[in-house]
Amino acid sequence: MVNAITAILLLLAAAVALQSYGAVSPDGNGATKDENGRFTNGVGEVSHGSFSVRARFILRRLATYFRSKSGAPKRIANDGQRLRDDAGAKVPAVTWIGHSSLLIQMDQVTFLTDPIWSNRPSPIPFIGPSRFVEPGLAIDDLPPIDFVLISHNHYDHLDVPTLKVLAERNSGTKFFVPLGNAELLRNHGITRVEELDWQQSSAFLDVTVYCLPAQHWSKRGLIDDNRALWASWAVIGPDKRFYFAGDTGYFSGFKSIGRQLGPFDLAAVPIGAYEPRQMMRDSHMNPEEAVLAARDLKADKALAMHFGTFDLSDEPLAEPPQRFAGAAAKAGVSGAWILNVGETRHF
Repeated sequence: MVNAITAILLLLAAAVALQSYGAVSPDGNGATKDENGRFTNGVGEVSHGSFSVRARFILRRLATYFRSKSGAPKRIANDGQRLRDDAGAKVPAVTWIGHSSLLIQMDQVTFLTDPIWSNRPSPIPFIGPSRFVEPGLAIDDLPPIDFVLISHNHYDHLDVPTLKVLAERNSGTKFFVPLGNAELLRNHGITRVEELDWQQSSAFLDVTVYCLPAQHWSKRGLIDDNRALWASWAVIGPDKRFYFAGDTGYFSGFKSIGRQLGPFDLAAVPIGAYEPRQMMRDSHMNPEEAVLAARDLKADKALAMHFGTFDLSDEPLAEPPQRFAGAAAKAGVSGAWILNVGETRHF
């Protein structure tokens, strides 16, 4: 039975990896759909690498169960007490939960980005890449969450079990998602959801939440390619400006966002899942590109994320933060942050 399920999931993974997807335009307009109702910017399809590159990548995923944890990020203890004490205060702080999951406290609001507490980003809990590092904070130790930002519907970014727990913990928590993602949440009993298109914004408490372009794609099943939008996000308050890149390739839209809403006090940029380069180039930045993106965004501080938590690609676990630090030093970027899992830092 397990072998049969594994085969089915490998076919699903292959369907994901072998697809092409629409590129993102930096022109500042909202997202559009092609003639098949799939989100795109109308600039044509971009390459996902050759068939042989993608096929070999899928076969290598079979070895993820045996990969060593050597080089994974360090985890430090965090019981959340200080975070709960500071809830509602004006002390700006970021805590890395792991992967793309961040806890942000700024301008008297507390929010999460792409929260995932599950052990595997997979439709079936016991199949798929497992965690190398436990979440930096127990979900029950979180302070009250005002809202949640979701960048797109891939399982390592939109984790339904985690979102259900967050909604049950606090009925006032609001969930911001890009177009086409609200129905999935509502089908699981999460009703306080707001969908936004690129360039739309929503005032919430003392901040404004902006839905912005990203260069990526979406898929959760076999035939739903790009039926839901992907996005990056900005949260602008009276004192602080925060940017969350979500999952994205490097594109000129970063400069547009920097001109439109920058400079940012803190920008969270993904630095992992970039190998094999022929396959990942258009949808995942490498560490050097993440530094360029932070400069384009006019970010005072650039926080590395999306690395070391799950085995999603071919690069060694320790490589992304090393390359990010090296690229930042070479570019003269002094505010490049690499946190331990569970670490809190003020910005």
